[in-house]
Amino acid sequence: MRIAFKEWAVVIDALGRGEQIIILRKGGISEGRGGFQVEHNRFFLFPTLFHQQRESVIPSAQLQYDALVPNFAPNSVRIEYVAEVADWKLVDSIDTALRLRGQHIWREEVIRERFDRGGPKSIYAMAVRVSRLPRAISLPMRDEYGGCKSWVELDSIISTDGAQPVLTEREFEGKLQHFHAALEPAVVL
Repeated sequence: MRIAFKEWAVVIDALGRGEQIIILRKGGISEGRGGFQVEHNRFFLFPTLFHQQRESVIPSAQLQYDALVPNFAPNSVRIEYVAEVADWKLVDSIDTALRLRGQHIWREEVIRERFDRGGPKSIYAMAVRVSRLPRAISLPMRDEYGGCKSWVELDSIISTDGAQPVLTEREFEGKLQHFHAALEPAVVL
Protein backbone atom coordinates (compact mmCIF):
# COMPACT_ATOMS: atom_id res chain seq x y z
CA MET A 1 0.00 0.00 0.00
CA ARG A 2 1.23 3.51 -0.80
CA ILE A 3 -1.57 5.94 0.07
CA ALA A 4 -1.08 8.15 3.13
CA PHE A 5 -3.16 10.83 4.81
CA LYS A 6 -1.36 13.90 6.14
CA GLU A 7 -2.42 14.93 9.63
CA TRP A 8 -1.01 16.83 12.57
CA ALA A 9 1.49 14.69 14.48
CA VAL A 10 -0.36 15.35 17.75
CA VAL A 11 -3.65 14.09 16.22
CA ILE A 12 -1.93 10.96 14.93
CA ASP A 13 -0.50 10.47 18.42
CA ALA A 14 -4.04 10.63 19.87
CA LEU A 15 -5.30 8.20 17.21
CA GLY A 16 -2.37 5.86 17.85
CA ARG A 17 -3.01 5.84 21.59
CA GLY A 18 -6.73 5.14 21.02
CA GLU A 19 -7.67 8.42 22.65
CA GLN A 20 -9.77 9.32 19.61
CA ILE A 21 -11.05 7.63 16.45
CA ILE A 22 -12.08 10.83 14.65
CA ILE A 23 -10.30 12.77 11.94
CA LEU A 24 -11.83 16.16 11.13
CA ARG A 25 -10.98 17.76 7.79
CA LYS A 26 -11.99 20.84 5.86
CA GLY A 27 -9.51 20.46 3.02
CA GLY A 28 -6.22 21.81 1.85
CA ILE A 29 -5.48 24.56 -0.63
CA SER A 30 -4.05 21.99 -3.06
CA GLU A 31 -7.38 20.16 -3.14
CA GLY A 32 -8.94 22.84 -5.30
CA ARG A 33 -12.49 24.10 -5.52
CA GLY A 34 -13.99 20.69 -4.76
CA GLY A 35 -12.18 20.63 -1.42
CA PHE A 36 -11.48 17.52 0.58
CA GLN A 37 -13.01 14.20 -0.40
CA VAL A 38 -12.81 10.82 1.34
CA GLU A 39 -10.92 9.26 -1.58
CA HIS A 40 -9.52 6.18 0.15
CA ASN A 41 -10.92 3.71 2.69
CA ARG A 42 -7.52 2.55 3.93
CA PHE A 43 -4.34 4.58 4.31
CA PHE A 44 -1.23 5.22 6.34
CA LEU A 45 -1.15 8.14 8.77
CA PHE A 46 1.49 10.67 7.69
CA PRO A 47 2.49 12.89 10.65
CA THR A 48 3.27 16.52 10.00
CA LEU A 49 3.85 19.74 11.87
CA PHE A 50 2.66 21.68 8.81
CA HIS A 51 0.03 24.22 9.94
CA GLN A 52 0.08 22.64 13.37
CA GLN A 53 -0.30 25.05 16.23
CA ARG A 54 0.01 24.14 19.86
CA GLU A 55 -2.83 26.51 20.73
CA SER A 56 -5.23 24.63 18.41
CA VAL A 57 -5.53 21.59 20.69
CA ILE A 58 -6.88 21.05 24.19
CA PRO A 59 -4.46 21.43 27.13
CA SER A 60 -3.77 17.69 27.59
CA ALA A 61 -2.86 17.43 23.90
CA GLN A 62 -0.59 20.47 24.24
CA LEU A 63 1.52 18.41 26.65
CA GLN A 64 1.71 15.61 24.05
CA TYR A 65 2.61 18.21 21.41
CA ASP A 66 5.46 19.47 23.61
CA ALA A 67 6.77 15.90 23.92
CA LEU A 68 6.50 15.18 20.17
CA VAL A 69 8.07 18.31 18.66
CA PRO A 70 11.68 17.79 19.89
CA ASN A 71 11.71 14.28 18.34
CA PHE A 72 10.19 15.31 15.01
CA ALA A 73 12.66 14.88 12.13
CA PRO A 74 11.91 17.38 9.33
CA ASN A 75 13.83 15.46 6.65
CA SER A 76 12.03 12.16 7.13
CA VAL A 77 8.54 10.88 7.80
CA ARG A 78 7.80 8.13 10.32
CA ILE A 79 4.95 5.85 9.26
CA GLU A 80 3.72 3.93 12.28
CA TYR A 81 -0.04 3.52 11.78
CA VAL A 82 -2.53 2.39 9.17
CA ALA A 83 -6.17 3.54 9.33
CA GLU A 84 -9.36 2.13 7.89
CA VAL A 85 -12.44 4.32 7.50
CA ALA A 86 -15.34 2.85 9.47
CA ASP A 87 -17.71 5.71 8.65
CA TRP A 88 -17.67 9.34 7.57
CA LYS A 89 -20.06 12.22 7.24
CA LEU A 90 -20.00 15.69 5.75
CA VAL A 91 -21.20 17.72 8.74
CA ASP A 92 -23.03 20.81 7.55
CA SER A 93 -24.22 22.14 10.91
CA ILE A 94 -21.87 23.80 13.39
CA ASP A 95 -24.08 22.57 16.23
CA THR A 96 -23.60 18.98 15.03
CA ALA A 97 -19.85 19.48 14.64
CA LEU A 98 -19.66 20.79 18.21
CA ARG A 99 -21.52 17.72 19.52
CA LEU A 100 -18.32 15.79 18.74
CA ARG A 101 -16.68 17.63 21.68
CA GLY A 102 -14.75 15.22 23.88
CA GLN A 103 -14.17 12.80 21.00
CA HIS A 104 -11.17 14.66 19.53
CA ILE A 105 -8.40 16.97 20.71
CA TRP A 106 -9.20 20.09 18.68
CA ARG A 107 -10.32 23.17 20.59
CA GLU A 108 -13.84 24.44 19.92
CA GLU A 109 -12.53 27.67 18.36
CA VAL A 110 -10.59 25.62 15.77
CA ILE A 111 -13.73 23.65 14.84
CA ARG A 112 -15.64 26.92 14.35
CA GLU A 113 -12.84 28.49 12.31
CA ARG A 114 -12.42 25.44 10.06
CA PHE A 115 -16.17 25.05 9.64
CA ASP A 116 -16.57 28.65 8.47
CA ARG A 117 -13.38 28.88 6.36
CA GLY A 118 -13.91 29.24 2.58
CA GLY A 119 -16.39 27.32 0.48
CA PRO A 120 -19.40 25.62 2.00
CA LYS A 121 -19.95 25.85 5.74
CA SER A 122 -19.12 22.26 6.60
CA ILE A 123 -16.44 19.87 7.81
CA TYR A 124 -15.81 16.18 7.23
CA ALA A 125 -15.81 13.83 10.21
CA MET A 126 -14.22 10.41 9.66
CA ALA A 127 -14.25 7.58 12.16
CA VAL A 128 -11.19 5.39 11.60
CA ARG A 129 -9.96 2.10 13.00
CA VAL A 130 -6.24 2.54 13.61
CA SER A 131 -3.68 -0.26 13.71
CA ARG A 132 0.00 -0.07 14.63
CA LEU A 133 2.50 -1.52 12.19
CA PRO A 134 4.83 -4.20 13.64
CA ARG A 135 7.65 -1.67 13.26
CA ALA A 136 7.67 1.99 12.28
CA ILE A 137 9.01 2.84 8.83
CA SER A 138 11.11 5.95 8.21
CA LEU A 139 10.99 7.39 4.71
CA PRO A 140 12.87 10.38 3.37
CA MET A 141 10.72 13.50 3.12
CA ARG A 142 10.15 14.24 -0.57
CA ASP A 143 9.10 17.51 -2.20
CA GLU A 144 5.90 15.94 -3.55
CA TYR A 145 4.78 15.12 0.01
CA GLY A 146 4.80 18.81 0.90
CA GLY A 147 2.10 21.39 0.50
CA CYS A 148 -1.38 21.85 1.83
CA LYS A 149 -3.01 18.60 0.78
CA SER A 150 -4.54 15.66 2.57
CA TRP A 151 -3.58 12.68 0.41
CA VAL A 152 -0.10 11.68 -0.72
CA GLU A 153 1.21 8.67 -2.59
CA LEU A 154 4.32 7.34 -0.90
CA ASP A 155 7.38 6.55 -2.96
CA SER A 156 7.58 3.09 -1.36
CA ILE A 157 5.09 0.29 -0.92
CA ILE A 158 4.69 -0.51 2.76
CA SER A 159 3.25 -3.80 3.98
CA THR A 160 0.50 -3.76 6.58
CA ASP A 161 1.04 -7.43 7.48
CA GLY A 162 1.05 -7.91 11.23
CA ALA A 163 -0.55 -4.53 12.03
CA GLN A 164 -2.47 -4.70 15.31
CA PRO A 165 -5.51 -2.56 16.21
CA VAL A 166 -4.75 -0.01 18.92
CA LEU A 167 -8.21 -0.54 20.44
CA THR A 168 -10.02 -3.80 21.12
CA GLU A 169 -13.13 -4.43 19.03
CA ARG A 170 -15.31 -3.58 22.02
CA GLU A 171 -13.45 -0.31 22.74
CA PHE A 172 -13.63 0.71 19.11
CA GLU A 173 -17.34 -0.11 18.79
CA GLY A 174 -18.08 1.95 21.91
CA LYS A 175 -16.29 4.98 20.45
CA LEU A 176 -17.97 4.44 17.08
CA GLN A 177 -21.42 4.37 18.71
CA HIS A 178 -20.55 7.61 20.51
CA PHE A 179 -19.53 9.13 17.13
CA HIS A 180 -22.83 8.04 15.53
CA ALA A 181 -24.89 9.32 18.45
CA ALA A 182 -23.28 12.76 18.22
CA LEU A 183 -24.02 13.01 14.50
CA GLU A 184 -27.66 11.89 14.68
CA PRO A 185 -30.16 14.71 14.26
CA ALA A 186 -31.52 16.00 17.57
CA VAL A 187 -35.08 14.86 18.22
CA VAL A 188 -37.43 17.67 19.25
CA LEU A 189 -40.33 16.55 21.43
